[in-house]
Amino acid sequence: MIHVLAIITAKPGQRERILEAYRANVDAVRAEQGCIAYEAVVDVRNALTGFAQFGPDSFVVVEKWASLEALQAHGVAPHMKSYAAKVKDFTANRAIHVLEPA
Repeated sequence: MIHVLAIITAKPGQRERILEAYRANVDAVRAEQGCIAYEAVVDVRNALTGFAQFGPDSFVVVEKWASLEALQAHGVAPHMKSYAAKVKDFTANRAIHVLEPA
């Protein structure tokens, strides 16, 4: 199994616009062969002192894929290309971490 943490940083004040596009795309992603989990998460409101936060313009997509091949197919899926085009102007940065169990 492959784990992915996709850390998305929106341009200031644009996170919700990207999340709207994410929500419109999520069913298509979850229907992909090999998709085990695909969920966007944000910082906990009123987090406890001492815990790191991504900030108000960022969110993380936590993903699990059956294989590296399934992840590669996801990256070139037509609905992902469409999503990328929709959010391009609102995105400041993205970091995609591909991980495997230790």
